Amino acid sequence: MRKKLIAEFIGTYFLVFAGTGAIVINEITKSLTHIGIALTFGLVVMALIYTFGHISGAHFNPAVSIGFVVNGDISVLECLFYIISQLLGALSASATLYALFGNIAKLGSTLPKFSWQQSFVLELILTFALMMVIFGSAVHGKAVKSFAGIAIGATVGLEAMFAGPICGASMNPARSIAPALVSRHLDHLWIYIVATILGAVLASLVYKTIHE
Repeated sequence: MRKKLIAEFIGTYFLVFAGTGAIVINEITKSLTHIGIALTFGLVVMALIYTFGHISGAHFNPAVSIGFVVNGDISVLECLFYIISQLLGALSASATLYALFGNIAKLGSTLPKFSWQQSFVLELILTFALMMVIFGSAVHGKAVKSFAGIAIGATVGLEAMFAGPICGASMNPARSIAPALVSRHLDHLWIYIVATILGAVLASLVYKTIHE
């Protein structure tokens, strides 16, 4: 378990450091653009899955861990330890960015562009789709698991590319909680906790039905 938790900490750290760091650096330099930020999220997720997938399963996301509990892949206690490690990793990454650059771009916090209802529905759908891709590419017995990192990373990048300007395309409570807490911008944070977890749980229930 200790190795798994270390992997989850490091993986979530670099996911948040690279992804939200791209937002911060783009705010300073105007060099990456929205497409570059979306690609950064997708590529770092892909790299981390291939690096840590064989150790911890490469969750890096409390919603994903909860989805695996619903599907019966991990225990509730194991999920709890995973979430603690993920949150600590994410908070450490946001603290690092704050120390390096200051409170720029709210450290990449996710915020609704328009109504909270719109962002809630978008986050639910995005997380549902991501969780289904995870199950289909990395969990299912017939999946070609060597391509799971590409499939999941591409999904993250795709969803961030088209939905990011509207809702932030979090799909991950830890990715939203850390910059919100460190930058002290807690507005609408609950959306990115409730909607993402609900999306992952719904995907797990649907996957169980399809798989059975």
